Amino acid sequence: MADRVLHISWGAPIPGREERSLEVFNEAMGFYGRLQQDGRIEGFDVALFAANSDLGGYIELHGTHEQLDAAQEDGEFQRVTVDASLVVSDLRIAEAYTNEGVAQEMARYQEAISKVPQTA
Repeated sequence: MADRVLHISWGAPIPGREERSLEVFNEAMGFYGRLQQDGRIEGFDVALFAANSDLGGYIELHGTHEQLDAAQEDGEFQRVTVDASLVVSDLRIAEAYTNEGVAQEMARYQEAISKVPQTA
């Protein structure tokens, strides 16, 4: 079971680059679909936000740390990321813990805070 997600989010398309942003989005969807079909990730989710001033949408790739690292090292992932960075604002990519990974991280956090004097 996936214990990590790779969270990819973005803002609005850069004015004048809307058509290319749609092309890049479709290329990314095809690539992530192939990763899933090949068993290189466990799956992915996509969300597109209603009109707002900050977020356009996000994609979350689900897998293990090793799967997500390998996906990020893939030349096609890197190409799609560079292409996206040229057509949307505020592109962000961050790995996060999910499922059993949350419990492991919370245990680490609890251990760390036990070493910090608590003040009111």
